[in-house]
Formats: sequence, C-alpha cells, structure tokens
Amino acid sequence: MLSLRAFPLVPTLRAVWVTAGFAPVAVVIAALSPQLWVVAPIMALALVALIVLDGLMAGGVREWQVVVPNDTEVGQSTALDVHARFARSFVGHPQAALECDPRLAAGGSAAIDLVQSAANDTHSGTFDAHPSRRGTAAITRAWLRWTGPLGLGARQSVRIMDDQEVRIWPNLSAVRSNMLQTFMRDAQNGLLARRIRGEGTQFESLTEYEPGMDRRRIDWKASARHVQLYARENESERNNQIVFAFDCGQAMCEPVDGMPRIDRAVSAALTCAYVALKGGDKIALFGFAQRPQVMTPFVNDARAFHRLQSAAAALDYDATEPNFTLALATLTAKLKRRSLIVLFSDFTDPTAAELMIESIGRLVSKHLVVFVTIADHDLEDFIAREPGDIATLAQSVTADTLLHQRQIVLQRLRRMGVDVIEAPYEQISYDLIDKYFMIKNSEAIG
Repeated sequence: MLSLRAFPLVPTLRAVWVTAGFAPVAVVIAALSPQLWVVAPIMALALVALIVLDGLMAGGVREWQVVVPNDTEVGQSTALDVHARFARSFVGHPQAALECDPRLAAGGSAAIDLVQSAANDTHSGTFDAHPSRRGTAAITRAWLRWTGPLGLGARQSVRIMDDQEVRIWPNLSAVRSNMLQTFMRDAQNGLLARRIRGEGTQFESLTEYEPGMDRRRIDWKASARHVQLYARENESERNNQIVFAFDCGQAMCEPVDGMPRIDRAVSAALTCAYVALKGGDKIALFGFAQRPQVMTPFVNDARAFHRLQSAAAALDYDATEPNFTLALATLTAKLKRRSLIVLFSDFTDPTAAELMIESIGRLVSKHLVVFVTIADHDLEDFIAREPGDIATLAQSVTADTLLHQRQIVLQRLRRMGVDVIEAPYEQISYDLIDKYFMIKNSEAIG
C-alpha cells in the first residue's frame, strides 16, 4: 500500500516532441522579426505551465501493488501483476515498469500497460514472464506512471521492493501431465506395490512347467524330486539403486530453444525419477562441474519426491569444463553396490570427450551406465543450408565435421557397453522411461 503523498511531475514523450516542434518556430520568428524575440520565451513558459497543469490534473494514486507468485518453474508462464487505484476517474495511459532479475525478463526489465476494469475503478496489467534459469529471482524496484488529459505531463511513483522474490524450480510439467499419470496407473510397475511373478531374480514359487515357458526357468532339482517338470517363478526385483548424474559444465549451460541444456536434462531426469520411485526403486541425484556440487541420499518413497526437486534446484550453472575424472571417481566411491547411473552430459570437441570416455570406462566396469545427450539441431540446420556463398559452405563443412566427430564419440561409448540416448529435448523423457523399463525388466541392474 502507498500512502497519499506528492508524486513527482515529469514531461511525457509527447511534450518532448511538442517542444522540439516549437524550436523551428522560434528560429523563424528570430530571423524574420528580431524585435519579437520575446515571443519565444513566452511560448516556452506557456508550454512548461501547460505541462505542469496537465500533470496536476492527472491526480494522485490511492494505492498500488505488485503481485508476483512465490514459486514458479523454469520455462513456465509466470504472471507478474500490477494493480492500481487512482484518485481521479480519468487517467491517461497508466504504465508500470519492473526492475527484476534477468531470469524473469530479458534485460532485467518488464514494461506493463494498465487497463481499467469494467467492474470497478482499478487499473490492472500483467507481464507474462518465462523464467530462463533456476534459482531465486528478485524484483528490486517498481515504477508507476500515468498522464493527464492532454498527455503532456505525467506523474510517477517509485517503490523499492524489499521482499519480492520468486523461487524458480525445475520444470515438472511432464510429471503432472495427464499422459504420464494415465501411464502410471496402467503400467506394470505402477501405483500398486504388488508382486510381479514370472520375471526377475528373486525366487517366489514353483509352478508346473507348461509349453511355451522359457526352458531356462526349469528347476531341474525340484523336477527330479517330483518326477515332473517344474519351473521357477521369480518376483520382479525392486530397490534398485538409480543415480541421475548431471554435468553442470559449460556445454550444458548452452541454451536449447531458450532454456539451458541442464534444465532440459533436469526435467527429463525428474520425470523418470518419479516413475522409478513408483516402481519401488531408490533414486539419488549427483551434480558436478569442476568439482562435485550435489550428492543426495537415496530416496525410496514417492512422497519424498520433493527432496529430489529441491536438490535439483540447487544444481548451479558453471561456465567451465567439467572434471569427469574427479566427479565419477567420487561417485564410484560413494556407491556400495551395483547401480544404474544415468549421466546427462554433452561435449563440443573430441579432445574434451576423451577424458569423459576414459572416466566412463572405469564406471562401466562396476555399474550400468546410460549416457543421455540432447540432439544438436543447430548442426543439422547448418548442414542442410544451401551453400549460396563461401561463408555458408564453410559453416556447413564445419558443422558436418563436428556432427561426424560427435557420432564417433557416441559409437565408442556404445562399444564400451554404455546405453546411449540421443534425442530432441522434448523426447528425452519418454525415451529415458522406456530405457528404464527395458533395463528393469531385463534385471540388468542387480
């Protein structure tokens, strides 16, 4: 709330143009009739008086406020609202401006036009922000400006925002989607913690062998005792350890369709983590750049999913090359049993990829590794361009070379036994969930 007080008067852009238009008139008067030079200052004083009078006619503002949400998600539409009630029924072109963190608006500023409500005398306006990065974004100052009937003078109010902060969380829209919720209700490893017979490695019971069953399931000792073929029925294994590891280095800070790669990766990982928690497995998050940033304890209850979300929000952006050797060695030392490690990373050149491949090679000897990277459409666009000039041709050749080197690195990872997922960012969540179920049903983790 703002108390009633005197608001400073400022000239508008219209007043500036009118002043600029009077300048040639004054020059003409001085050239044609020098004795009438006094007319020019009189006109200037009259214009100043008109600006002041127009500003006074604009009146004051009774109250105004900035309404912002306490929490939002990266990339999601976020409304920043301004509401104002003026002392007079007619005000011209009320506008508001906000000084905020660049995460909320490009350049750290947002302009809002206010429109009077048909129901009451309140003027309101909204700025539709789309946060570009995770973190805490502060709104530091706000301006409200409105003009008089002539549009020459304006009054302005400034407010210092002391406690207006917006916490920007990872994007969980995929987790809340109707498609995923329907899938979770119908999936084999869904919401019901029931026994799943016929798969897995944990013995559940014996059953008579029937044609069509896998012969490897025959229990020969039990069959010999009963003089009849019996097959083992196993229970699908739960409590698998799954670690989502994030490279927070320079390559992952590059934007993909307006959002950093690391944020796209976090959204995909949390979506898959939610599915895995519902399937009875244990989830941990690990983030690193030059040194490890975050290592959470394992979470085994879907009701504790918010802990993973909070830990993912703490992953920082680091514009340096990641230290795969230190990070993956630290991760290996913390894992006491064989686990599924889903590594989200990217690389820009083969030299930087060599250390990554070497470190992943040591990881594969003890754990199951899935390497996830976002497909680089920019390289494909450069290659597809028609070479109309030398510069375009050079770009196409360079992009083709980089893409070829990228495929060589991914092929080397596959030969080492690493499952590689390379897909557009909007498809990664679903490909990762499919890969998770494939690995889980094949009992490759335990």
